[in-house]
Amino acid sequence: MADTRPVDVPSPAGTPRSVGIVWGLLILNTLGSAGAKTIIPLPRSLIQMATMGALVAAFALALAANLRLRMRASAYVFLLTLLLVPSVISSANLESGFGALFRCARLSLFVGTLWLLSRWWPGGLTFVRHHIRVYFAVLGTVAAGLVISPGAALPDLYGGRLVGALWPLTPPQIGQYAAVIIGLTVLLALDRRTDKASATLVIVPSLVLLALTHTRTATLGLFIGLALAICSLLLTSAAARRFFTWTVLTVVVAAVGFASALQAWFLRGQSQENFSNLTGRAKVWDALLAAPRTAGEQAFGMGLGDKSYAGLPIDNSWLAVYQEQGLIGVGLVAAIILVLGGVALLRPPSLQRACAIFLISYCAIASYTEAGLGDASPYLLHLALAASLLAAPAEADPLSAPATLRRRIPRWARDREVT
Repeated sequence: MADTRPVDVPSPAGTPRSVGIVWGLLILNTLGSAGAKTIIPLPRSLIQMATMGALVAAFALALAANLRLRMRASAYVFLLTLLLVPSVISSANLESGFGALFRCARLSLFVGTLWLLSRWWPGGLTFVRHHIRVYFAVLGTVAAGLVISPGAALPDLYGGRLVGALWPLTPPQIGQYAAVIIGLTVLLALDRRTDKASATLVIVPSLVLLALTHTRTATLGLFIGLALAICSLLLTSAAARRFFTWTVLTVVVAAVGFASALQAWFLRGQSQENFSNLTGRAKVWDALLAAPRTAGEQAFGMGLGDKSYAGLPIDNSWLAVYQEQGLIGVGLVAAIILVLGGVALLRPPSLQRACAIFLISYCAIASYTEAGLGDASPYLLHLALAASLLAAPAEADPLSAPATLRRRIPRWARDREVT
């Protein structure tokens, strides 16, 4: 029987290599500058210069690759553009200082780069592979730091959890990166878009690093998101059905046989009281919601900040957006999740749809204990990847199509200016 599995749908205009570099620079920009102490002390100003320089370079490269400013209609990027409105209005009051305007400029460059990249969003797997490669390289620096200096990579300050010893990465960051590339690689392997050796090379080390971070949010997001993604493939993929069955059996056996060990790992040595208030997060959330606000502050927020309240991290995307971009921002972020989720449900079963469901589910779950849905962050990149996977294939562009394709296009069509 002929193989009827969907194949990667290349962009009619081809995807330049510079696009992969742009995606990697966007990831570098969202790594952040605050975290654990590194083996070689890196000034925060130097790290910020590198991350911001990466964003400027990404925008410049994307613009050079798309000089004609050809962009695709994207509800996701359009909603992000609308999110700039409350961000600028609230930041213009300077209640959060001049840093708020700087963060607005950063978000504007980030959104502008996504608009330029939208030209190459045909619903294929090109950006998925870029995503996995770059984040796997980031995890490689974490593993290298663990080998070079285990004490710096597993500091007592973080309770022995894995941190970045070469680049200042926190345990939640490492756990997030590991969980995302594990989920995407598993889905690629199930659909035979990658060989077993390559999949194992990515999944096994990433699982080890995820376990060393003791990050509960990333672990739950991985398993729940992957379960939802695989369920979307059950009717069309025998491999997905087998994997789902064996995974359920494995989880049941592990839950019965290793219940005490799993509970100890999950609690991370915390008391039940500390665990119930989410390691102190609930106290910050209650104080933030109880703070008096004017009608304008409720609508537009206080301006883009460092996702903290009274010097303590908010660690909740929805409350962080409420604090910085108000109820309007919360509504726009909710619209992003609902629109992407609705489009994913309406798409026919496919690997692209499964990957998008995994990414959307993961970001929705992580939003409860992690901030980032209202500003340039890895979570917005994950959702941008989901949007690219859900994009309909583009029509052929005769001006920039590969030579083998151009030969099939009539001369009059090649010579005609396409607007």
